[in-house]
Amino acid sequence: MMMDTPAIICKHFNELTTTELYDIFKLRIEVFCVEQNCPYQDADGKDQQSHHLICYNSNNQLIAYSRLLPEGLSYPGYASIGRVVTSPLVRKTGIGKLLMKESLEQVKKIFGNIPVKIGAQTYLLKFYESFGFKSTGEEYLEDGIPHTKMVLEK
Repeated sequence: MMMDTPAIICKHFNELTTTELYDIFKLRIEVFCVEQNCPYQDADGKDQQSHHLICYNSNNQLIAYSRLLPEGLSYPGYASIGRVVTSPLVRKTGIGKLLMKESLEQVKKIFGNIPVKIGAQTYLLKFYESFGFKSTGEEYLEDGIPHTKMVLEK
């Protein structure tokens, strides 16, 4: 399935419109809570200190998103990328790779040349390894889903 080049925008929380914020929470809940059947507290107090990468299609639908967290907010000595999500409408189109590539570029632009640590769903290890992340071997359950800590050195 071919798709239009999405509009990719990166904003600090304080710059988001109420519509953008609504779209972000709607997509995160749709995938993480409903699709993955995982009730958890999505609004975790970290959004306000983070940047948000949002990707809209030509129909103005949010199709992909990630949260860029400054050094120390999730992990001491590391920036982080979290809540990485693509809409079910655009899976297998390459949007996930585009989202991650842009997320890494924005982390470097915003936070500088700093290592990045993530908590990846374990089934996505190979996806994140393709961007240079290395597993720390620390697998753990988060909300009933296996995750693994991964690090991308600067």
